[in-house]
Amino acid sequence: MPDSPLSDSPYEVLGVASDADATELRTAYRRALRVAHPDTGGDPARFHAVQRAWALVGTPAARAAFDRGAGGAAAPTRATWAPAAPRPRRDSRPLARSYGHPGGLSRERYLGLIREWVGRGVPLDDPYDPALVRGAPRDIRHVLADALAEEETARSLSTLGIAYTIWHDLATDAAGHGLPPKLDHLVLGPTGLFAIQSEDWGGPVALKRGELVGEALAGERPIRALAARAKAIGKAAKVKPTALVVVVPDEYAAEPLEFGGTNRGAIVALVRASRLASAVREGLPGSAHLGGTEVMEVRSRLQATVRFA
Repeated sequence: MPDSPLSDSPYEVLGVASDADATELRTAYRRALRVAHPDTGGDPARFHAVQRAWALVGTPAARAAFDRGAGGAAAPTRATWAPAAPRPRRDSRPLARSYGHPGGLSRERYLGLIREWVGRGVPLDDPYDPALVRGAPRDIRHVLADALAEEETARSLSTLGIAYTIWHDLATDAAGHGLPPKLDHLVLGPTGLFAIQSEDWGGPVALKRGELVGEALAGERPIRALAARAKAIGKAAKVKPTALVVVVPDEYAAEPLEFGGTNRGAIVALVRASRLASAVREGLPGSAHLGGTEVMEVRSRLQATVRFA
């Protein structure tokens, strides 16, 4: 997955302004490297981030390329944040049945917010220009980060195979409770009915007493919100989810798969993006599997009631 719009820029990692001169930049790099070095008690992840930042802006050529938004595979570019073009399939294995537009509502919200922030009547040639995105307020960047996360999840879930059915961007009536009016993904198959929310808060999160915690959440209660969305969908179709899953970028979860008890009978889990498909395919410990007839019945109920955001 490409760098998140919420990720710190190389300048932020090194602790300098984006217009710092070469001497300031090198001094900041040496200081940051010394503080983060594992041999002196620093954080290995931070040490790696400092090295990566220097690779992106440490030479005049690399810095110019990064500032143009063309810094190679390691730097964010328009191509990484703009909607991806359809890619040809490289194998003939059947994919899961899929309905809805993953990330569609989040993309729409981002475009509206970024245009409003730039100013009405001001030309906006490229809403995904890296310099524009980096300069936008965090709440706008967060919406784009979530759209990217939802699209990545959809690509992963599509590999589950024909035994699974997936709905994306499902409309819910949970908006009346101050929640976003959609469930990101609903997955049905022999291993259960999974209500899934794709998130990128730009920082680590963990499960504690059945809820997600972390500085980046800023007071959010994601599991509670996910349960409300899932309940709204389930009530209409007269079905109950067997699992409530939040999926985040790999670097923001300490474990590939972490459990947080149950919520109204549904297993609560936090999962890294790279582990999601296998977790669904294998099923979660303690979560009820569904027989073929039951899967067909639940699918029929959902198909008759699901609306898309």
